[in-house]
Amino acid sequence: MAEILSRIHRANRPAFHQLSPQQARIAYRMGAEILDLPRAPLARVENLVVAGRPARLYAPAPERLPVLLYLHGGGFTIGDLETHDSLCRQLALRAGCAVLALDYRLAPEHRFPAAVDDCQAALRWLFANADALGLDGERVAVGGDSAGGTLAAVCALQARDEGLPLALQLLVTPGTCARADTESHARFAKGYLLDAEAIAWFFEHYIDDADKDDWRFAPLHADDHEGLAPACVILAEADPLVDEGLAYADRLRASGVAVQLELVKGVTHDFIKMGRMLPEAIAAQQAAADALRTAFQP
Repeated sequence: MAEILSRIHRANRPAFHQLSPQQARIAYRMGAEILDLPRAPLARVENLVVAGRPARLYAPAPERLPVLLYLHGGGFTIGDLETHDSLCRQLALRAGCAVLALDYRLAPEHRFPAAVDDCQAALRWLFANADALGLDGERVAVGGDSAGGTLAAVCALQARDEGLPLALQLLVTPGTCARADTESHARFAKGYLLDAEAIAWFFEHYIDDADKDDWRFAPLHADDHEGLAPACVILAEADPLVDEGLAYADRLRASGVAVQLELVKGVTHDFIKMGRMLPEAIAAQQAAADALRTAFQP
């Protein structure tokens, strides 16, 4: 991990917060899969439109499979189907399930709660249309990394309230609290890939300060976490978001939710997309896949 951070520093590319959102999206897309595993071939890869948004379906086999709705990271401002293509293929291949990746609307063109609305609409759509896609609509999970992990946690709360029976919520390095004020935000504020300046830049584009206590942005602040789908929470030790990820796992457990917690030592935010360089990334992908296989057992 130290060597990766050194290489990134030596590359001396502009930080996201020094760019416009449009420039940052291009930069992120160009670099997103450099450290990822090569895109694995799959039996089925299809571009779709889901609840009015572009989406991509991955499946390792043509038969009727359970399905994970996957929500990409990128601070609600950058990221798309291309930046997380390799990761979605790995999850599909390792878990033996279908993965439906959603290209939800991004800020600043579409501020909070546009992304939340898109993700929940896609989850409803998936429950209603899985059979038409040849998938098992009775075995559905939701997951995501970083901002996508936040959105997945929110979807799990909304699914419970709407009676949608999720098999699992897969939360990879999620943000869960209203403000960047935990001890880990201070400890890892600079030099650990996700800097404090970048977090502030993402939030400034996405949400007004007055809205940050809304649980759809900060799921830790929801009134009730009882009755939620089981959770697999994967966290990075050297991540500004690690404290709030731990707090969310604790809150779920205290509310009677089954939680599998994986705290990966010595890695930073976004590590799960560094499979070319980090064995910890491959292990985390496999842990996520194993959790999905267990959740999807008939």
